[in-house]
Amino acid sequence: MTELLETKCLSSLAKVFADDLLNGPGFVTGSALSNETYSFQVAYRSEMLMKSIQVKAVSSLEGCITIRSVGLAPSELPYNSGSDDHVLRKAPGLYPDPLYPIVPEDGITAFPGQWRSVWVTVTPDGKVAPGRYPVDVLFENASGEPIGSECFTLEILDCALPKQTLVHTEWLHTDCLAVYYGLEVFSEPYWQIVESYIQTAVKHGINMILTPIFTPPLDTAIGGERLTVQLVDVEKHSDKYSFRFEKLERWIEMGSRLGVEYFEFSHLFTQWGAKHAPKIIAVENGGERKIFGWETDSAGPEYLHFLSQFLPALVDFIKKHALEHRCYFHNSDEPRSGDLEQYIKVSQFTRLYLDKFPVIDALSDYAYYEQGAVQIPVPASNHIEPFIAGGVKPLWTYYCGAQRVKTSNRFFCMPSARNRIIGIQLYKFDAAGFLHWGYNFWNARYSKKPINPFINTDADYAFSSGDAFLVYPGQGGQPIESLRLEVFYEALQDLRALRLLESLIGREKVIALLEEDVEQPITFTEYPRSEQWLLNKRESVNRAIAHSLQ
Repeated sequence: MTELLETKCLSSLAKVFADDLLNGPGFVTGSALSNETYSFQVAYRSEMLMKSIQVKAVSSLEGCITIRSVGLAPSELPYNSGSDDHVLRKAPGLYPDPLYPIVPEDGITAFPGQWRSVWVTVTPDGKVAPGRYPVDVLFENASGEPIGSECFTLEILDCALPKQTLVHTEWLHTDCLAVYYGLEVFSEPYWQIVESYIQTAVKHGINMILTPIFTPPLDTAIGGERLTVQLVDVEKHSDKYSFRFEKLERWIEMGSRLGVEYFEFSHLFTQWGAKHAPKIIAVENGGERKIFGWETDSAGPEYLHFLSQFLPALVDFIKKHALEHRCYFHNSDEPRSGDLEQYIKVSQFTRLYLDKFPVIDALSDYAYYEQGAVQIPVPASNHIEPFIAGGVKPLWTYYCGAQRVKTSNRFFCMPSARNRIIGIQLYKFDAAGFLHWGYNFWNARYSKKPINPFINTDADYAFSSGDAFLVYPGQGGQPIESLRLEVFYEALQDLRALRLLESLIGREKVIALLEEDVEQPITFTEYPRSEQWLLNKRESVNRAIAHSLQ
C-alpha cells in the first residue's frame, strides 16, 4: 500500500515548525498584480521516513513558478531579554528560514511525524493575461506514484505595481563573502560572487548598496580590523595623496547593470561616536601600509588633511560619471547623545565638500536634527515619533536587534506578519527610506571571528537570530534566500500597491481603508497583529485598485 502524505496549503506568512501542529486555517486563494511576486506554502507530513519525494507544480503558469524547500535553521538565541511576547516561541531549537533549491535527483524528505513545507513562488513578470489560474502542487514518491496534492488558485489582475520609490538598503558585507568562500578580495571569483549577491538584493527591492570606498568601520571591536575591501586605491607622497578609482568604477558599472539605483558610500568615521578614522590602506614608498585607523583622531589635522584631498577627488569622480543624484554619504553610524559635539565637528567638516549630496546616518536623538548636525537622520523605529512630530522630510527609519518591543522586525521567533506590517507603516508615514545593517553579516559581534551561518544564527550569541543576515551562503557563490527576505519583499510590494491605490483614490481614502477595522490608528508600535488581517487587507487593496480602474 502506498504511503500518502498529509498536506495543507498555507500562506507565505505561516511558519511551519517540525515539532508543532498545524491548527490554523488553510489558505487556497489569493490575488496579485500582473508584475508582482506571489508566494504561498504547502505543508506536508508523513508517518514514516520518505526520501526522494518529487514535488512539481502543474498549471498554465508553470513557466512562472519556482518551488523551494523550507529548511530549518538552528537558534540558540531566538528571544532576547527585554523583548515583548509577540513571538511564536522563545525556546532554542530549529526554526523555518532558509529556502533551499530542490535538486531533482534528491527531491525532498518527509520525516516521521514532522511537518515541513515547500515554498511556491509565482512570478508572472507582467507577461501573463489577467485571470484565475489554478496551481496544482503534486507530490510523488521515488517510484513516481502520487502521494499528495494541494491546489491554490491565483488571480492575476489587469494592473501593475508602480516602480518602487522607497530607497532601501540592507548592508552588504563583502568581507564576509570573501572569508566564507575563501576568496582573494578583488579576484575575479570575488567579483562574480559579489555580483550574485547584489543581483539577489536588487530582485528583492534593495535598490541602494553599501559601497566600501574604504573598509567599512562597522561592528568592529575597538582596535580590531575587518578584512580590507577598500575600493579606492590610495598613494601617499609625503603630505600629498593621489587616488585611483578603477575598482570603484567597476563596482558602479556592475551595480548599475544589475539595477542598483543608489550607492551609499561607507562611513568616513568610526561607529558609535565618530572618534576615529576607518582603516585606510595606502601605497607609500613602494609598499602598502595602513595609514589611518583606530589610532587616528577623526578630527585631527592629519586625517582632515587627507579628507580635504580625497573628498574633492571623489566628487570629481561622481560628476564625471553623472552620479550626482545617485550617491549618499555617511559620517558615523549610531552616535549616541553624548557624541553630539564630536559629530557636529566632523559633519561640519565633511559638509564643506558634500553639501550637494544627501548625508544619512542611523541615529535616534532628535537633537542631532534640531541642531543641524545631520541632514537626513535615520531614527530607529521605536524612536521615530519625535521625527514624525517634527515633520522631518525625507523621513527614514531602521530597525536592528534593539527594536524588539512592539515594533516590526524579522527575528526567527517572530510571526511573519510582524515582518510584513512594515510596508503599511512605511506607507502611512510616507517614509522615503529604510535601512538595515544585516544583509549578510556572517561574523561574531564586533567581527571578532567569522561564523558559519548554517550553525550560528545569532552572531555568536549577540543578537536574536534573524537580525544579522537575510541570506545564507550557497554553493557556487549563489545566495540562499530566506523566507524573511521574501516576506519583507512582500511588504515592499504592499507599499507599492498602496501607492498605486493612492494615485487612483487619494491618500486620505487609502488610510481610511487601512484603518477602517482597527481600534486605534496604525503607528510603528500600534498595528493589528493578525496574519489574517494583513492578508485580508491586501486583498481589499487589490479589489479597490481593480474597482477604480474599471
